[in-house]
Amino acid sequence: MSAVGFAKIVAERKSAPKRTVDSSVDAAKLEVRQLNLWYGASQALFDVSCALSDRSVTALIGPSGCGKSTFLRAFNRMNELIDGVRHTGQVFVSGEEIHGRGVDVVGLRKRVGMVFQKSNPFPKSIYENVAFGPRMAGMRNRGKLDDLVERCLRQSALWEELKDRLGDSALHLSGGQQQRLCIARALATEPEVLLMDEPASALDPASTARIEDLIYELRENYAIVIVTHNMQQAARISDQTGFFYQGRLVELGPTDRMFTRPERRETEDYITGRFG
Repeated sequence: MSAVGFAKIVAERKSAPKRTVDSSVDAAKLEVRQLNLWYGASQALFDVSCALSDRSVTALIGPSGCGKSTFLRAFNRMNELIDGVRHTGQVFVSGEEIHGRGVDVVGLRKRVGMVFQKSNPFPKSIYENVAFGPRMAGMRNRGKLDDLVERCLRQSALWEELKDRLGDSALHLSGGQQQRLCIARALATEPEVLLMDEPASALDPASTARIEDLIYELRENYAIVIVTHNMQQAARISDQTGFFYQGRLVELGPTDRMFTRPERRETEDYITGRFG
């Protein structure tokens, strides 16, 4: 992507104050130190270290199979659901090492919500999809549940569309609505962090635009990390961008600099389409 092309994309963003993302360790919401990860004998991540800020969007780009999704899943220990996975190094959420003794993995996954590439609403009503997590955590008060469902549907830009259909099956929604409902469901557990693994890759352009608008707004309250193969999308919605290649974090920096003045030749080659 050329500097001119990037400038046009940035101009399409909604008007907002300029944001300075502090990616220092002291300001980090998420941090990894010398993270290596293996699937059996195959190493997927090599000595990754970085710090990601709160209330910002970090986009992860790179070719398929380069370690982006593996890195994303490291923050809520979902890689451990795969047989044969092992790691070295440290991963921190809000300053807490998530592999430490006594860490509640279920509690961690409430704090670090995840939205997957393919929308996966439960075969329940719209209301029960959003209320599911809080119910599992012990919330029984109907008034509180009603308030929470409304708040999360408003946050995910669904309330006006669905407020009269809360009893309908979530499976009857459009693909874009289902994905936004999955975001609302993730928000219902009141997470600190949202992880998104290509959340718009299967959606039409109109639905993709709504998801991007939603991400851009949610960054005011959450640390968001999104994996995307769409570099234009990364340029539109992110505050900082990380480029992965062959399991290594090649470069991480402010999005405007990454797309116009990358420091590493590999990053420039990927962004300009020389490979990938």
